[in-house]
Amino acid sequence: MTFNHTTVLLHETIDQLHPKNEGIYVDCTFGGGGHSRYLLSQIKNATVYGFDQDTMALDKAAQTYKDYLDAGTNPEHSQLNLIHSNFENIKEQLEQRGIEKVDGIYYDLGVSSPQFDIPERGFSYRYEARLDMRMDQTQALDAYQVVNFWKFQDLNRILKRYGDEKFAKNIARNIEKQREIAPIETTTQLSEIIKDAIPAFARRHGGHPAKKSFQAIRIAVNHELEALEKSLEEAISLLKPGGRISVISFHSLEDRIVKSIFKEHSEVDVPGNMPVIPDHLKPELKLVTRKPITASEDELENNNRAHSAKLRVAEKMQ
Repeated sequence: MTFNHTTVLLHETIDQLHPKNEGIYVDCTFGGGGHSRYLLSQIKNATVYGFDQDTMALDKAAQTYKDYLDAGTNPEHSQLNLIHSNFENIKEQLEQRGIEKVDGIYYDLGVSSPQFDIPERGFSYRYEARLDMRMDQTQALDAYQVVNFWKFQDLNRILKRYGDEKFAKNIARNIEKQREIAPIETTTQLSEIIKDAIPAFARRHGGHPAKKSFQAIRIAVNHELEALEKSLEEAISLLKPGGRISVISFHSLEDRIVKSIFKEHSEVDVPGNMPVIPDHLKPELKLVTRKPITASEDELENNNRAHSAKLRVAEKMQ
């Protein structure tokens, strides 16, 4: 397997962390390792913990980053530690390794390009493959089970909530009818079922008719939004004072969660007659970016994935 992946908002994400020598950093979505490679090139005697639930990505990283993985024997070099786990387990996994506080944490959310490009992973409606969509291929739940066994109400809910699909009810009904005849086995079968459920006038614009539904099912299979909420809360608690967190999101649901959690931790409700805010009421975070950072014109020209990318950054206050 090749793991060719153009890293989005590379310098912006890492430079906003103000990385320092001997720091401890966490890459919550290691993937091809682009952000971590750049971070490690900027600092010395640091340690990076890279999380990924995709064993394919970790196997490739074990080869690509061998020098960093073996750097523990050389104190002059930064060291990389790879962790096979969902980032929602960030606190537990770091505690197991004796890490209680870190200097910076960064996320590059969503599915990486290589995962889409491997047909047998079943992420894409463009390739014929068994319905899968698991980022962690050791987990039990996959797209086949969601499509063939989830109730109509649940299918309708995820298509609306995670895909913002106007024709969610039609699609859920069509899936229900087709699976009564025979199980829905492949990505192309599902794509046609979705297409047939959407009126012809609506298929003329807005991209591939199955795009939103495939996104919704993928999010449900990997419980992406629940994992993101849990991980962000734990990440904030792990930061040292002055430590920073950078998060790149690619669709509105992710960005809304990041924005909301950052806002909750950066605002306080203090009585108007209180002249000085006591320490226990001071906000935990300071927003570094009031508005999200987006890709430059040069990056947009060279990397199509950057078009929907939004970067938000916050700093731990106490």
